[in-house]
Amino acid sequence: MFNRRVVRQSKFRHVFGQAVKNDQCYDDIRVSRVTWDSSFCAVNPRFVAIIVDASGGGAFLVLPLHKTGRIDKSYPTVCGHTGPVLDIDWCPHNDQVIASGSEDCTVMVWQIPENGLTLSLTEPVVVLEGHSKRVGIVAWHPTARNVLLSAGCDNAIIIWNVGTGEALINLDDMHVDMIYNVSWNRNGSLICTASKDKKVRVIDPRKQEIVAEKEKTHEGARPMRAIFLADGNIFTTGFSRMSERQLALWNPKNMEEPIALHEMDTSNGVLLPFYDPDTNIIYLCGKGDSSIRYFEITDESPYVHYLNTFSSKEPQRGMGFMPKRGLDVNKCEIARFFKLHERKCEPIIMTVPRKSDLFQDDLYPDTAGPEAALEAEEWFEGKNADPLLISLKHGYIPGKNRDLKVVKKNILDNKPAANKKSDLINAPKKAADASNTQNEAKLDEILKELKSIKDTITNQDERISKLEQQMAKIAD
Repeated sequence: MFNRRVVRQSKFRHVFGQAVKNDQCYDDIRVSRVTWDSSFCAVNPRFVAIIVDASGGGAFLVLPLHKTGRIDKSYPTVCGHTGPVLDIDWCPHNDQVIASGSEDCTVMVWQIPENGLTLSLTEPVVVLEGHSKRVGIVAWHPTARNVLLSAGCDNAIIIWNVGTGEALINLDDMHVDMIYNVSWNRNGSLICTASKDKKVRVIDPRKQEIVAEKEKTHEGARPMRAIFLADGNIFTTGFSRMSERQLALWNPKNMEEPIALHEMDTSNGVLLPFYDPDTNIIYLCGKGDSSIRYFEITDESPYVHYLNTFSSKEPQRGMGFMPKRGLDVNKCEIARFFKLHERKCEPIIMTVPRKSDLFQDDLYPDTAGPEAALEAEEWFEGKNADPLLISLKHGYIPGKNRDLKVVKKNILDNKPAANKKSDLINAPKKAADASNTQNEAKLDEILKELKSIKDTITNQDERISKLEQQMAKIAD
């Protein structure tokens, strides 16, 4: 009886889910039919991205949020991969940068124009090559700029510095079987993985060591998922030996027994967990289900409290989950999903009904903002930092994003940049900014010139060697 009372008191007891009207959906989209258990959809406060069917390669759509209604067949796509795209992830620190992993064994990072695409995008900002099999998982670091993780069917996890295009950490000997998913913890110091060998591993990527692991987290053979919660515990979904769907909560400091283990039903769709650290609610979306169930995690028994289920008629092919700063705080919206059907994407809005029009600060504690807390180099050197939080009291207004610049180490050492800074310390700020932009422009010009000179030299080299071959033939 006591347990029930605890749950009843939750302010999320009456979370109300509602699909938007038809004209606010994105219609006539050919959602990818690849058999892969990723969510196929990624959203942020500006755009919704959806992996689509593409002949002869891999592609995804990027639509500005307001571009609802029927999407024309000729609408431009992001289509630089030579094989199907398996996973996409928006950069948390730049709403115009998205990463994609593909069957062509590469990861690509793309810069989307501010107002969306007017032409198809075939040129990524950078191509990250290092996997020997298809790349099914991409996940940005939560607090460090330009740090991206990818996991492939070669059972390797690679962590990249996107700013230089380099693979800085390669964890290729920790998993003996396919990796189902990877999740960063709140400050990005650890990752946890779920694998086909039924193990959940907690890994310190910079020390390249396994900190904790649990065998047979779920006994069933079907795919599992494992995600970090804000308090450092781990939430998993999987299947029992009798093929019932399960969810469990674990303390990585002692993985012997779960803190909680619940059986749900006997459906066979993989449960994709979406977690909101601000409210401690987990939403479970089964692939092929037509419902979203949600649970509140607390530190009182039974720890995982069932709240409610949002049901609809159509099964879901995939799901996108909006970051908190993209929600409408005036309507007490606490989550927004983008549900993929076969031919459309339908937003579903979760609200907590309240009578007052005032800002509900108990629903919206400060949330992770778009500023990175660390630079990539600092993180690789061993620093950690929690997300930089922002208040949503007056709603979130997206700021200007800076372009992603990739400076390959071999073209240019970082020395000029260092000199530039020290020279400018004493100059007034405006002048500094102006000359900074000039310097950047000059730098770009020099780089372009260097590239064209290099290309010319390569071409001349080829011509010379061809001429030499011809000479040799004549001499013979």
